[in-house]
Amino acid sequence: MSSAARKFRLTGRERWRTKKWYNVLSPTNFGSVIVASTPVDEAWKLLGRNVEATLYDLTGDITQVHAHLYFQIWKVDGENAYTIFKGHELARDYVRSLTRRKSSRITAIFSVTTKDGYLLRLTVMAWTTYKCNTSQQHAIRRILMDVTSNIASTSTFDEFVVGMVFGDYVQQLFNEAKRIYPLRKVEFVKSKLIAVPTPEGPKKAVIIPKAGVLEAPYATSL
Repeated sequence: MSSAARKFRLTGRERWRTKKWYNVLSPTNFGSVIVASTPVDEAWKLLGRNVEATLYDLTGDITQVHAHLYFQIWKVDGENAYTIFKGHELARDYVRSLTRRKSSRITAIFSVTTKDGYLLRLTVMAWTTYKCNTSQQHAIRRILMDVTSNIASTSTFDEFVVGMVFGDYVQQLFNEAKRIYPLRKVEFVKSKLIAVPTPEGPKKAVIIPKAGVLEAPYATSL
């Protein structure tokens, strides 16, 4: 009987006993902190798995519990699984709490490319002190897009995502956009990694696990 056939005949409890636990580490630009532990019977099956953590889990700062980060496993070495930043999203309740009556919320959804060739899709929002007209909203949206695109184009992927998640760029966006109309808040609400650079050119940031393969170079298997 083959090993595959024997594994198929195992009971649920017996299958669980055959699994090994692995530590899932955040990317180096987020401190290489253990964000999860996960069991699997074969290490290669971990590749492509997404892990969620809050910024509070990494920093211990309770005021950052509303920021949810998503990491994807791209490499397994020993008992550790290494990840790349896949995206982030602010809690919906937090975003909803920023919206007030008699004020405007401007949403900008656009793509940016870092200077080392990573493509991200972003959602940036600005909240005004009072309700503004349509032309002012268009102008503020354009500033959010142009300033963010310029920051991304002059930053590496690691630099940009850390600055975005920790709010290092919101003051710059706030200062530029408030020239159009008084603002109350600016936030990077959501991001998603779309494509990664490779020697063959940009490829979609998709990792598909393959039997026996423990690493997806450049965080893509396409």
